[in-house]
Amino acid sequence: MKQNNSRRYFLKKAALGSAAVTSAPFILSASKNENILMQRAYETNVFTSNDQINLALIGTGIQGIFDTQAALTVSGIKLVAACDLYTARLERAKELWGDDIFTTRDYREILNRKDIDAVIIATPDHWHKKIVIDALQAGKHVYCEKPMVQQWEEGQAIISAQKASGKICQVGSQGMSSLGNEKAKQLYKEGAIGDIVMLDFYNDRYSAEGAWQYPIPPDASKENVDFDSFLGQAPKVPFEPKRFFRWRNYKDYGTGVAGDLFVHAFSTLNHVIDSHGPNRAMATGGLRYWKDGRDVPDVSITLYDYPKTETHSAFNAAFRINFIAGSGGGSGFKLVGTEGEMEIGQNSVSLKRSKLSLVPSGYSLISFPEAMQEKIRGGYAEQKLETRASALETGTTKWQAPKDYKGGHHDHFYNFFTAIRENGKVIQDPTFGLRAAGAALLANDSYYKKEPVNWDPTKMKMK
Repeated sequence: MKQNNSRRYFLKKAALGSAAVTSAPFILSASKNENILMQRAYETNVFTSNDQINLALIGTGIQGIFDTQAALTVSGIKLVAACDLYTARLERAKELWGDDIFTTRDYREILNRKDIDAVIIATPDHWHKKIVIDALQAGKHVYCEKPMVQQWEEGQAIISAQKASGKICQVGSQGMSSLGNEKAKQLYKEGAIGDIVMLDFYNDRYSAEGAWQYPIPPDASKENVDFDSFLGQAPKVPFEPKRFFRWRNYKDYGTGVAGDLFVHAFSTLNHVIDSHGPNRAMATGGLRYWKDGRDVPDVSITLYDYPKTETHSAFNAAFRINFIAGSGGGSGFKLVGTEGEMEIGQNSVSLKRSKLSLVPSGYSLISFPEAMQEKIRGGYAEQKLETRASALETGTTKWQAPKDYKGGHHDHFYNFFTAIRENGKVIQDPTFGLRAAGAALLANDSYYKKEPVNWDPTKMKMK
């Protein structure tokens, strides 16, 4: 491996005190459980009305609103239009952003407007491919909610459309540009955990809302919901409000827990370790509690194999989702290496290093006579496997975002809009988006096939 993932290398860099080494200035005193403040500097440009980026929202549901609110925290952005297939959501858009915004139930009217520079696409997953391609071909910059595609086969068409258009396309896994991800990537590259051995990711939920049982408005009807347009290329079924307002529960429109939640973890994992993704997945699970008509599992466990590359060793990843967690809920994302582990969040990174025991204890020596035990201890002592320095290199260090941090969601949109203004690069382009979505969707393929599945992370297709 080209990457030097060793504690010795990491500590040497930390001890140098170079201004360029910002990962762990107090790493040698980690045993004192240091808390270090992370920093983020933003440009303070002031934009006139002529310089602003005009934004439109396509899909004014829960995530679409949160996306737009985050986007508008970036200077020089104005929302000018919103689209949704449910009339009351267009009313809500005007409540939130003013009566002067243009609203429609036909996204094509958004794309035809010359005064719109960029669009947020926060529709159900089965509409992502078509609307993203249509928007790029219409000359709009695109921010598409994760997962980028409903089926991995759709990804190459988006990649090609983006390249042909020359427009910016950012995939919206909102934690990607966060301080936590940035610090974790830096720590990993500097060898803070040694060689990665496994990833442990889980997300437990214990509420109807967390299990996607979203409220259905009492006025929902064929008159104010364009259900036929919602279905698109999905199988034709009679009007059913649950399918429209709780679309994540159906594989015809969504991608289950894999596309909704796994994809966030894959985005962070692949970013932090500079990986193209796994090459094998094996999933199990079932519908244990929320038997409300949904056809996707509410408990899912998937094991992934990552092959050895120039940036990481071969390792395994465990992804677990439970929508009926009697513990009350919680989540975690932990990278475990040969010399330490990192727990990563958008606002913090916790690095723990432990002392590897190489000398036998009384547990294994008990079967030998006392004289033999002394000889064995003496032999290990001569090897000097455990030094005082190795004991001092243990402990926990936590990097924390400041209280005034604007958050990973803001940072992801800041990255998007900066790329538009400077014709630059985004942190999560369509190729990255397909690698994250493709890896996540392997869980669905394995679950429904009831067998392991293989993936080519470089060519981004099933083997």
